Amino acid sequence: MSIQNVDTLLFAAKVADVYALPEFIQLMDDDIVSLTALTLIVDCRDVDSYYVSISQLALSLYLMTQCQLKLRHSVTSLADTLDYIDVAYRKKSEGILHRLTLKFIERKLLAYITTSV
Repeated sequence: MSIQNVDTLLFAAKVADVYALPEFIQLMDDDIVSLTALTLIVDCRDVDSYYVSISQLALSLYLMTQCQLKLRHSVTSLADTLDYIDVAYRKKSEGILHRLTLKFIERKLLAYITTSV
């Protein structure tokens, strides 16, 4: 499901954001919660920064990556995911959590690939 969602969102004209509201944070994965907290700590310039958002694309890529790593997908499949991340980087998104999440999953995939080769 995550792969199908990523395929749809990669080429969508506009991708909606998911707000990391306190009510939703408790439902999120520890890594996303940590990235959200870092974003709030670093970007404390104004009151509106309390509401951090992440794009559906970045969140879907994160979920897809987590599934692939837990299911021990092939290196070829993980390389395809790195290509998806590259395309997602090129899509202009102003959200810092979007960029942090993409960088995080990219590094996570590269670390996994280098240790499994």
